[in-house]
Amino acid sequence: MSRPRIGVTAGDPAGIGPEIARKAMGDARVRAACEPLFYGPQHSFEPGVLSAEAGHAAYETIVRAVRDAETGGIQGIATAPINKEALALAGLPWRGHTEMLAKLTHAPRVAMMFWSEKLRVVLATIHIPLASVPAALTIDSVTDIIELTHRELPRFGIARPRIAMAGLNPHAGEHGVLGTEEADVLEPAVARCASRGIDIAGPFPGDTIFLRALRGEFDVVVACYHDQGLIPIKMAAFGQAVNVTLGLPIIRTSVDHGTAFDIAGKDVADPESMVQAVLLAARLARSRFDSHSEP
Repeated sequence: MSRPRIGVTAGDPAGIGPEIARKAMGDARVRAACEPLFYGPQHSFEPGVLSAEAGHAAYETIVRAVRDAETGGIQGIATAPINKEALALAGLPWRGHTEMLAKLTHAPRVAMMFWSEKLRVVLATIHIPLASVPAALTIDSVTDIIELTHRELPRFGIARPRIAMAGLNPHAGEHGVLGTEEADVLEPAVARCASRGIDIAGPFPGDTIFLRALRGEFDVVVACYHDQGLIPIKMAAFGQAVNVTLGLPIIRTSVDHGTAFDIAGKDVADPESMVQAVLLAARLARSRFDSHSEP
């Protein structure tokens, strides 16, 4: 498979999604790596205007792309950003692509990973309030995320990933002085995964573990919550990082930014993250094809 077909979705049509999709599809690197196919609504929307109609259009576009990926019409999907408020106005129950795609593909366990050559981060929880994070972290849920990370990373060329677990509390709880989630949940999950042959260590203090990974000590860090993982990845590789959904039966990548309503329609949006998302989707599609073609 020299040039797989990759669906490029418009995201929220009132945001910068249609613009960065168009720019990415015209990029010489993208054209050399794949055959990009655009998925978007039939009509245009007023730039920068939040609406239920735009939320519905974004959802319907994703549904079409997923169905085509499941039936082999395309070999992967690279998604432009959707707007969580627009989805809510449309009466849709999801607050992001990850949850939506899990439902559409009936995937039992998925995780959000941000991939860059410099740093890779997997999130143990995603779009929930910070106050809800401790209760959402259980030994079983953390174990599942670590195991999924271990299973999926070889697709990206990391045969035996070195995984680090970030702590939830300051100083990773300081032996219970600053919180007990490390001792009660994270340490048992790490020990369980290590006993199953996974190269996992931690939990480590969140203020230093990402720097250690950035310097090459670990291949990926499992973060406890959304901003704990996204702040370092965006500091290290904003515009170059790619959002990948682990655990899906289809390939899906996305950008590392939002809908940017403030600049929508001005033709000034930087498409580089969209370009990188399409390139990674094409790379994963070729890797999957090659692995399935081996005798």
